[in-house]
Amino acid sequence: MAGAGYALGVDFGTSNTVAVLRWPDGRARPLLVDGSPLLPSSVYADPGGTLLVGRDAIHSARLDPARFEPNPKRRIDDQSVLLGDRELSVVELIAAVLGRIGEEARRTTGGAPIHPVTLTCPAGWGPTRRGVLKAAAAKAGWPDVRLVEEPVAAATYFTNVLGRQVPIGSVVVVHDFGAGTFDVSVVARTATGFEVLAVDGRDDIGGLDIDAAIVTHLGTRYGDKPEWARLTSPSTVDDRRCRRTLWDDVRVAKERLSRSQSADIAVPLVGVDAHLTRDELEGLSRPVLLQTVRVTEGALRWAKLAEGRLAGVFLVGGASRTPLVATLLHQTLGEPPLAIEQPEMVVAEGSLFATSTAGANRANTVEFETVRPTSGAPTSGAPAPTGGPPARTPVWAASAPVSVPPVSPAPPPPSRGIPPQSVRVPQPTLIAPMVRQPQAAPRPAPVYGRPPNLFVRSLKLAVITAILIAVPTAVAYLAFHYAQGTSPWPINLTW
Repeated sequence: MAGAGYALGVDFGTSNTVAVLRWPDGRARPLLVDGSPLLPSSVYADPGGTLLVGRDAIHSARLDPARFEPNPKRRIDDQSVLLGDRELSVVELIAAVLGRIGEEARRTTGGAPIHPVTLTCPAGWGPTRRGVLKAAAAKAGWPDVRLVEEPVAAATYFTNVLGRQVPIGSVVVVHDFGAGTFDVSVVARTATGFEVLAVDGRDDIGGLDIDAAIVTHLGTRYGDKPEWARLTSPSTVDDRRCRRTLWDDVRVAKERLSRSQSADIAVPLVGVDAHLTRDELEGLSRPVLLQTVRVTEGALRWAKLAEGRLAGVFLVGGASRTPLVATLLHQTLGEPPLAIEQPEMVVAEGSLFATSTAGANRANTVEFETVRPTSGAPTSGAPAPTGGPPARTPVWAASAPVSVPPVSPAPPPPSRGIPPQSVRVPQPTLIAPMVRQPQAAPRPAPVYGRPPNLFVRSLKLAVITAILIAVPTAVAYLAFHYAQGTSPWPINLTW
């Protein structure tokens, strides 16, 4: 690829955005923004009219949380979003994030042209959402951006970059466990690249739920201290800063436990260092991870793969670093998953090599519904800038780490599944209405049999009457003679 110029691959994520820049010599390197390959996909509407992105947005949100949008990708179906006193379109919010990536890319290349620019999107997105993404890219300065589906980019990375052999006709499972969402895709290898057979996922679970489970676990230790209430329900700028520090330390400890057996978490305000072991982490994260395994099983069942077609399971997303993820998938699927050191970079770099573009075979793709919060608050377990509770009940909220039931007890099609080529909206079957005519109540069936015997009836009645008269009379007669001391019998029975 020497002499091919610069190319940029961008993975616009729910919680973080990642970009990989391919240099003219063919080497691909992560694009660093503020010294980190992860740019938080957050936007803050400054009172002066400027849109701050990433860590600047998170920092400013402590001052005025109402001007902060943590997850613009979740608002893809909204026309506009109210941040403070400004009403901004979703295109503007996404364009601000992409523009920050473009600005850093131009600075890195010294202003040299960058072409092509690829942008990834979920496989379940239809034309409307993809159109919003392309409009945002054009507003950010990329009018001819190329869309690539995320699972296709991931599968391409494992074959083109890592050299994993996937024969034509075989399929791979892309298990994408990010910070705020989870997606699983069954991707088939074709003669020209990869094609998505099935896709499912959960927009309400991610690595942030594991962070929230750890924070809840810490609450069982220090919840009786008044300082803990300031961390869970901050009311001042200092409290919100301490809360953000706690969650950052929890995330770092979680990542450290993927490499070591224990880690310490500094709990601000309380003034203690909490000790956490890997066994404790696995117990806290198991309910979340089991749900991802159930969804993966459902996607594979729906794909109806022939024996021997599964060529591999690829782990994507930063939260997939948790060792228990690979363990549970291996136990369930019988295939050891393939994990890498930086799973966050897989989709962005793989998009540079993907040959098929998103939307080429999706002209009639169904627009799948996305689970979103009813308000602008993040739905993940991470702390909202306002200091309020999460907008949903996290899946980790259980009394003990127990196995959770399958997401679907039967193997129905995944909620966001798509067939090999494209999903066409089925025409409804028209059924003529059935009008029920009023019906009279049915007559009771006649009872047939012998006529009643009047003589027998009369005899029974006479016997009953005699008994009713004779018994009281006899009792009264015996009682009278007993009172007089005389014998009730008319004759002398003694001899």
